[in-house]
Amino acid sequence: MTNIIIKLTYIGLHCWKNCPLDEVKYLKDKHRHTFYITCKKEVSHDDRDIEIIMFKNKILNYLETKYKGDFGIMSCEMIAKDLKNVFELNYCKVLEDNENGAEVL
Repeated sequence: MTNIIIKLTYIGLHCWKNCPLDEVKYLKDKHRHTFYITCKKEVSHDDRDIEIIMFKNKILNYLETKYKGDFGIMSCEMIAKDLKNVFELNYCKVLEDNENGAEVL
């Protein structure tokens, strides 16, 4: 199997409205992150089955059109699952500030 790999950053807001943990209760409020996103999509041949730059722009356009910089109550897991489903990815990883996050296989 061969995958193309797209890496991008997207600045956005989100919150964890139902956070039950006093130690991090500040996460209930909207806060900003730079989301570091890695997407892998299978291709069927080795000669630009999917043009990488155009595919990256398509993902960025989707994020801006749908979310406009505000993910609401979505977690990294939810964002990764959304991208995986919409773009039929084999893999998606979403990290907050390139430190913590989730990956969906």
